[in-house]
Amino acid sequence: MKSRIEAILPRVEKPARYLGNEWGAIRKPWDGAAVRWALAFPDLYEVGMSHLGSRILYQLLNKREDTLCER
Repeated sequence: MKSRIEAILPRVEKPARYLGNEWGAIRKPWDGAAVRWALAFPDLYEVGMSHLGSRILYQLLNKREDTLCER
């Protein structure tokens, strides 16, 4: 597996897209949420993260105690 990853790494231009630890991410326990959302954006990661509507939805959903929203 390690050799396969090493073969792919030179082609990765922006590894932060794939780390899942972006600035402003909200972490909640998966099992503690009655409702779970997956918020997706049909463009590059950087475009989606800068989209105001997506940011507002993400914040509003995660403010609820019973809801978890991942992006």
